[in-house]
Amino acid sequence: MKKYIYYIFLILLFDKTVSAQEHLPANFFMTNLDNGLQLLVIEDNSVPLATIEIAVHNGSFTEDSAFNGLSHLYEHMFFKANRDIPSQEAYLQRIHELGISFNGTTSEERVNYFFTLPTDNLDDGLKFMNSAIRYPLFLADEMKKENPVVDGEFQRAESNPAFMLFQDYNRQIWGNLYVRKNPIGIHEVILTATPEKMRAIQQKYYWPNNSILVIAGDVKHEEVFSKVKSLFGDWQSSGFDPIQKYPIPEFAPIKENKTFVTINENSRVPFVLQGWHGPDTRNYLKATYAADVFSYIVSQSSSKLQQQLVDSGLAYQVQFGYQTNKYVGPIQLFVVPNPQRVKECMKELEKQITLWDSDSYFTDEQLETAKTQLTIDEIYNRERTSNYIHTVTFWWGSATIDYYTTYVDNLKKVTRADIQDYVRKYIKDKPKVAGILMSSEMKKTLGVESYDQLFQ
Repeated sequence: MKKYIYYIFLILLFDKTVSAQEHLPANFFMTNLDNGLQLLVIEDNSVPLATIEIAVHNGSFTEDSAFNGLSHLYEHMFFKANRDIPSQEAYLQRIHELGISFNGTTSEERVNYFFTLPTDNLDDGLKFMNSAIRYPLFLADEMKKENPVVDGEFQRAESNPAFMLFQDYNRQIWGNLYVRKNPIGIHEVILTATPEKMRAIQQKYYWPNNSILVIAGDVKHEEVFSKVKSLFGDWQSSGFDPIQKYPIPEFAPIKENKTFVTINENSRVPFVLQGWHGPDTRNYLKATYAADVFSYIVSQSSSKLQQQLVDSGLAYQVQFGYQTNKYVGPIQLFVVPNPQRVKECMKELEKQITLWDSDSYFTDEQLETAKTQLTIDEIYNRERTSNYIHTVTFWWGSATIDYYTTYVDNLKKVTRADIQDYVRKYIKDKPKVAGILMSSEMKKTLGVESYDQLFQ
């Protein structure tokens, strides 16, 4: 299914030989331009559409407190005036003319921008993307309008009682580097952002050698390679690796258990959140696959975790997961206890965690089912190229393209011993952060002043 692909004719198209990509699927075609821009074409002629997406190694992991939230604001300004489009109104008019569906997202380790349009408009779409990524104007009047729009997204998130729980949790688990895992940002920073700060971000990170351009859909890779080189080939390289020049600080390990209580009067039921520092894709690849398989196992209704907490009536909901990251992937356990049985629920929860590495915690059938279902889910997700492309660039940002294209093969290799090693290395008896969200009335009813009193 996956094979080494090499095309002699590309030597005639490009000044340097395409780097070997040993694990690309048959419809993936990848190369690098001389300026360092990575280019990936995914051929899928099922519908006459194409998606153009560019992703940049930017996001909250590149932000200090003075810039927290501005990668997200920059994402919004991408869809405004540039050298070739004089205003947002003209931008939206051109979007309409080309039949484009567009959006962008900002996460911890990558920002992406994408257009989906009829294949017949691909040439104009590439020109449109080239103008937007390379020549934004950051007009002061447009920023004045957009700053409160971005902050409004923040305010809407704050209306959810659980938001404050996660904010308090993140401050505890990431310490003084909390902002590096906080894409939504800081109100004051967002509201006072200036065009100068946008240009500072651009000069640090918006370079071809810090980006990947992916074109997916009803296209031919030879033609796309030629068109992209013609349009993007004169985009000057930074001459440096932005992530090396502006290094990402390492997160300090959790040295001891940290607990907290978050009070929110809008909370109708208590929420519990626990977390650990998990593996990352720079140092512990094998553990990331085990983490995904184990998360799937304990999230199923047939798992002991769900049976002992949800089926027993101790909790309304239990979610457990791991987020793959290049810089410390977080492991999170989220529980909604039955308000009438909170202390009983908490004691059973801790008991279950101590059992996670036991030989009998899950069956061979549950292990194989998890790997099979994760594989099926991954294959299903690839059915719609215009969505699948976002997954590809996510993995480019938080791992590598090869990590993603070999993901299913590596999932299949996960053993019980791998999962036990993962649990013992990152979770069981390891320092963690744990907190509970409740109202003042709940706190009074439970008779607790601290998280630890939930176990008394």
